[in-house]
Amino acid sequence: MKKAVFIDKDGTLIKNIPYNINTRLITFEEQVIPALRLLQSNGYQLILVSNQSGIAFGYFTEEEVNRVFGFLTTQLLLEGIQLNGFYYCPHHTEGVNRTYAKACYCRKPLPGLLLNAAMELDIDLESSWMIGDILDDCEAGNRAGCATILLNVGNETEWVLNNNRRPNYVCSSWSEAAGIIIQYANAKASVEHL
Repeated sequence: MKKAVFIDKDGTLIKNIPYNINTRLITFEEQVIPALRLLQSNGYQLILVSNQSGIAFGYFTEEEVNRVFGFLTTQLLLEGIQLNGFYYCPHHTEGVNRTYAKACYCRKPLPGLLLNAAMELDIDLESSWMIGDILDDCEAGNRAGCATILLNVGNETEWVLNNNRRPNYVCSSWSEAAGIIIQYANAKASVEHL
């Protein structure tokens, strides 16, 4: 089985512009490129997991979301980084598009996106991590059985903490987050080697 880093898209991988599908407005978060290179070189699969309720609200289509993913994939490939998957939730109970206006198991903070990715891509969740900019991301990772990192860049506004929503680590930068993951993996490997 493989180990992975699950990455929230908006506010974590790229700057958060609500409901944006215009690729000309997309910019990567600071330090994300070298951090992803480091994680990939240490054997981690890189998987995007994103709530895309704009589909349910009729702001854009699944095809447009997939075009954005294609753009991100290409931009990261130019930097030597391979995304291994993209899983998104198109649902919202208050959506206007009846196809997607429903409760589901994939909308974070529920763990469905991560569980589906793990099943399809042969991911060991106990050896994997979830990085996000809000506690809903951490809750999804915790519920899936991953270790979790909150990238505290000012996007979390509620700070409602409970056992499911408590991240393993809180970091202020991608370089700090990647360092923690690599340090943890190295320590685990040392213990297993004894």
